Amino acid sequence: MTRRVLPYRVPSEDVVETEPWLLVDGDDAAPMPEALPDWDYHMDLRLRRTVRVDLDRARTQSGLPVDAALGLAVAWTATGSNLGGPASHVPLIGHGTISTDIETLLRGSDLGGLVLLDTALVLAERLPDARPSSPRRAGSVLWSDRESLRLQGDAPQFPMAVIDFARTSFPEHAAWHLQISGSLDSATMGSLLLLVNEKNTVTATAFENAAKPRPVDRIVLSAVYADAARTMIEHALGQDDFTQDADFPDGSLGATMLNLFDQLFPDQSITDVRLRRRSSPALFASDMQAAVKIFEVS
Repeated sequence: MTRRVLPYRVPSEDVVETEPWLLVDGDDAAPMPEALPDWDYHMDLRLRRTVRVDLDRARTQSGLPVDAALGLAVAWTATGSNLGGPASHVPLIGHGTISTDIETLLRGSDLGGLVLLDTALVLAERLPDARPSSPRRAGSVLWSDRESLRLQGDAPQFPMAVIDFARTSFPEHAAWHLQISGSLDSATMGSLLLLVNEKNTVTATAFENAAKPRPVDRIVLSAVYADAARTMIEHALGQDDFTQDADFPDGSLGATMLNLFDQLFPDQSITDVRLRRRSSPALFASDMQAAVKIFEVS
């Protein structure tokens, strides 16, 4: 087990007690699950947790003055969007054990993939006269933990917009369209856009209900994700530089395509699948249905 060694004293782990993160929905709150398979980019996440800190022990064991300013900071990172930032900062004032509720709202449009939530007890203000063995810089971490929430499984996830296809060049009666632009080295978030026709109420409603889908919504979402996955794979196979040993940048369209290909065809090579698509498009279409497990909804 790897342990990070800091160049200053830190308190024991038990000076901080945490309760699990809660996923808040209106007036209801439930323990944050490991994954949200029905999440989409229209679904914001409101999260809350309670943290208790023994301030006196935290200061004493770190060699800090009895009145040193401490704080609780939360930062988030989303692997699917390569975005991140501060989520919450709560100053801790006083002595003894303090219980604090932390709440944050993460915009769905900024998220994707695995969301990492880092909570840290930090020194809130710089201490120029601190002992050599004690933390002195503002932001010095005295304690931290990390929790994660997976927002997507095998189905591709990407930004989306609901529009009226009658005002575009797309077929007026089409239900959706996956727009792919840029090279395989381009950032995924700027290269993919799922457009949903607002006049197709069945599809538009399914995405509105994605957080709590009805049985009919699950069927529609399964069809959309299956078609989007097929479109992405076909686009990738049409690129000469899409190969098994390609080294695309993290967060790029090519890296996303490779990851999707490995999920859908784990025991097959890109060359073999590309040849099958060229020689037998109908069989390839059936292969894609099987790979995405279309309509296998709970």
